[in-house]
Amino acid sequence: MEWNKLISNRRLGQEHRHPERHDDRTEFKRDYDRLIFSAPFRRLQNKTQVFPLPGSVFVHNRLTHSLEVASVGMSLGNDVYQRLHTKYGDSIGILASEIGQIVATACLAHDMGNPPFGHSGEKAIQTFFTEGKGSYLQQRVSAPFWDDITHFEGNANAFRLLTHQFCGRRPGGFVMTYSTLASIVKYPHSSSLAGKKGKFGFFNSEAPTYQRIAEELGIVPSSSSVPSTPHSKLSFARHPLVYLVEAADDICYEIMDLEDAHKVKILTFDETMELMLDFFEEDNQRKIRQRISDEQLTDPNEQVQYLRACVIGRLENECVHTFMEHEEEILAGTFQGSLIDHIATRQRDAYQRCTKVSKARIYRSQPVLDVELSGYRIMATLMELMTEAIEHPDRYYSQQLIGRVSSQYDINSPDLETRLMAVIDYISGMTDVYALDVYQKICGISLPII
Repeated sequence: MEWNKLISNRRLGQEHRHPERHDDRTEFKRDYDRLIFSAPFRRLQNKTQVFPLPGSVFVHNRLTHSLEVASVGMSLGNDVYQRLHTKYGDSIGILASEIGQIVATACLAHDMGNPPFGHSGEKAIQTFFTEGKGSYLQQRVSAPFWDDITHFEGNANAFRLLTHQFCGRRPGGFVMTYSTLASIVKYPHSSSLAGKKGKFGFFNSEAPTYQRIAEELGIVPSSSSVPSTPHSKLSFARHPLVYLVEAADDICYEIMDLEDAHKVKILTFDETMELMLDFFEEDNQRKIRQRISDEQLTDPNEQVQYLRACVIGRLENECVHTFMEHEEEILAGTFQGSLIDHIATRQRDAYQRCTKVSKARIYRSQPVLDVELSGYRIMATLMELMTEAIEHPDRYYSQQLIGRVSSQYDINSPDLETRLMAVIDYISGMTDVYALDVYQKICGISLPII
């Protein structure tokens, strides 16, 4: 792959148009602004990150997480560009100077396809078809579509959200640049190649779109790829900037989850400080402690916040170094794993210790499990009732349910797969609070107050 081809400001849906511009924003800055001011991005404020949505203690939701990831992504992208420019000079092309902006925009979008209640919501959609009352539908839909819905994935849903022409929307969805869209796709293969982890990058309906983007940008087929047709068997290497988006996400969710766990008293102050200080050699640990003392940071939360900033800075530098060290492999499409997997031993070991503690103490804590259990039941019920409605649209209750669905979703299509996807689009686009509200109303648990 070549940098001059990988960075393109060509827009999906406007390939043959050159709209009049009234300001000096770059095309990649326009991408960023479109996401910031979009309704799907705003809805992230009411979607759970890890802990239940805040009561008296504010913790991260999907919106604050995405903004922080975008901030780190901007730094990663800008630092990588500086090193690329030092290496290649002006031959790398003027658009490469926008790498930081592209990465930041992709970071904003990386969670936009996540359903309510996070991974629990994903599992509820998947298992409705594999274990629940939707299993009979396998005999009525195509094999590629069945692969899509039984592996339902927030990453693939984000690509669909940004590129699909929903009812009343212009061709090309959000009409984003090719490079921004490619930087979002963490798993650039179809659902039929999802494997045991069940990860894929685009639904069958959007496979031709991703193939067009990949061919335009010169993204090479995966080294383990099967023939590129039919679309259900697509597999490509990652766009190089995906590694920076992934690194920003890895850094933020792991380190910020520790800070949140300290705030809600799942981890003690000493445990949190020890985990974060492990990222530094002994000399640097002493310097950090001295700076905390010099700054007169006596509040435990402020000390954790200061150390968190130090850790993020250290990991950001390590990931930039790793990216440049493995640039040739990344461009060849042969690099394996994430940037975090290849950083210096001390930082990688410290990160893995944090991951181990998070899995044992944070992600299995009672507040988190309670949200997952409740969220799963809410999502499973919504899937069951809405699917029954589109299967029997002439029934009175079905008509009432279908009447709740926005006109942007083609829920009255004569095609079953289109109707099923409309149900998934509708439910996955809900916020946690709205999903709960709809669940309570259609189950008769609460009545609207007029």
